[in-house]
Amino acid sequence: MTVAQLKQLFTERLVPVMGEREAKAVFLLAVAELSGISRAEVLLDPTREVAQEDENKLSAALVQLEKHRPVQYVLGCAEFCGMRFEVGEGVLIPRPETEELVRLIAQEWRGRRPAILDVGTGSGAIAVALAALLPGAQVAAADVSEQALGYARRNAEANGVKVELHRWDIFSPDTTFSAAQFDIIVSNPPYVPLSEKEAMAQNVVDYEPHLALFVDDNDPLRFYRAIARFASGRLAPGGGLYFEIFEKSGAEVCTLLAEEGFPDAKVINDINSKERIVRWKS
Repeated sequence: MTVAQLKQLFTERLVPVMGEREAKAVFLLAVAELSGISRAEVLLDPTREVAQEDENKLSAALVQLEKHRPVQYVLGCAEFCGMRFEVGEGVLIPRPETEELVRLIAQEWRGRRPAILDVGTGSGAIAVALAALLPGAQVAAADVSEQALGYARRNAEANGVKVELHRWDIFSPDTTFSAAQFDIIVSNPPYVPLSEKEAMAQNVVDYEPHLALFVDDNDPLRFYRAIARFASGRLAPGGGLYFEIFEKSGAEVCTLLAEEGFPDAKVINDINSKERIVRWKS
């Protein structure tokens, strides 16, 4: 089968699932990862024959994609801040909005060697990217899930950075960080109210870990409150708090932080003009 024929097959079968634009993008990702044929080669040489082994792998991937399984889980990897991360059903897929959070921190702390804690690290995307973008930083990352920590460990090793990993539950006081102080505490915690679940894409709801996505509508800011209370005794002078937030909760998160001793936090919109980051610096 030629590249053009495979592209046509992917498009015909995936357009009903995800629309034409995304179907074409997914094809380019899949063919590059599973056959090594680049985007440029697809465009320049559409009559190129695809090896039978690679065709079989692409066909198997197509079956999974038709079931709404995210392409990153099908391929086992995602790109984040120009780096490659291993991902699977046990961790959230890193998003471009989270890249904005990482790049904001990297910009504000460029040339320094801060002590950083990433709470709820998942795949390790935030921690690993900050370790790469801020050479010399001391980066710690924590998660309640041993499976997630496995991904984070492999991603740190694969990207050649050092991240200190801890299994830790922000709601269960222990001595893990009893003597530690951090210049930066960052988190992309669960923040989507359960009431929003029905409006979300099927590939997210069916496959990504609900533990890392959703919070009860009765207390949607519980993670921010717990992290702020932890930070009140662990944030070094001149330090900063950085949170990714639900797009409708900026004012509420800022109010909560003020109540916990962190006044005048700022809401920062993402590239789509949605509230996405809350930042506090002393």
